[in-house]
Amino acid sequence: MTKYGSFPGARPRRLRTTPAMRRMVAEHRLHPADLILPAFVREGVSEPVPISAMPGVVQHTRDTLRKAAAEAAGAGVAGIMLFGVPEDAKKDALGTAGTDPDGILQVAIRDVKAEVGDDLVIMSDLCLDEYTDHGHCGVLDAAGRVDNDATLERYAEMAQVQADAGVHVVGPSGMMDGQIGVVRDALDQTGHENVSVLAYTAKYSSAFYGPFREAVGSSLQGDRKTYQQDPANLRESLRELALDLEEGADMVMVKPALPYLDVLAKVADSVDVPVAAYQISGEYAMIEAAAEKGWIDRDKAILETLTGIKRAGANMILTYWATEVARGL
Repeated sequence: MTKYGSFPGARPRRLRTTPAMRRMVAEHRLHPADLILPAFVREGVSEPVPISAMPGVVQHTRDTLRKAAAEAAGAGVAGIMLFGVPEDAKKDALGTAGTDPDGILQVAIRDVKAEVGDDLVIMSDLCLDEYTDHGHCGVLDAAGRVDNDATLERYAEMAQVQADAGVHVVGPSGMMDGQIGVVRDALDQTGHENVSVLAYTAKYSSAFYGPFREAVGSSLQGDRKTYQQDPANLRESLRELALDLEEGADMVMVKPALPYLDVLAKVADSVDVPVAAYQISGEYAMIEAAAEKGWIDRDKAILETLTGIKRAGANMILTYWATEVARGL
């Protein structure tokens, strides 16, 4: 047989011959401890409320949230990221339900803490969008624009009440300039030096957030392009990264995951802190919808996307399939 260079001596297919061989030489492996479960808890409901655009995901009652947290911990999931959904009547221009010690998110943190203790890393979304009647992630000025510095004052209050409730990690997600430094200072000045900060470092203005709007009962009109990052930009995310680290971020995150794997890889190559990625609602919905149509193999697609996110450099992955996947692993 004619030889072409090193062929036939070099045959990479030898390492793909059997499942055992492929498993042995695999470069990346998913583990339950890589996974974080995002969960929604809704005020004033007696039964879980299905989210139509996210089949299998619900807005929890306080009781079903406790059960979901216990199941996640039992499956070996690393953490749970909590989002509160207040009653519409409690929304206002300042998002005051977000800083009420008895607001739904703070109550949920205490519930989960009572249920699982330190067996699960309890994380909280630190943002105003769920609690404002205008749906933006911050306080508006007289012209209807998001006021960065006034919003930071609200974030400092949110950090304190969430930490008082017992959270392990706060996740400032509003993409306000200076948010990490303000949150870190607020925690340190109120005796919460051990509460970690997960920075939403590169949070892009994405079309894939659509189902999430339903999940949190968003009141948003318009968009968030003046504060969330432009999908066209990568270097900008590295600037955000440098600022977040300088301000004291303990962990950093890229959101969404799949459309921004290049950004995730750049971030992971640039830092010595843990890196997270959020497989968001639209990513979830696409796979579930295509699988329902019979167009893709659901379980294989889930594992392939999660493996791709880990391969790109994520140490932690927020995914709505966290408990299901952890059980399978």
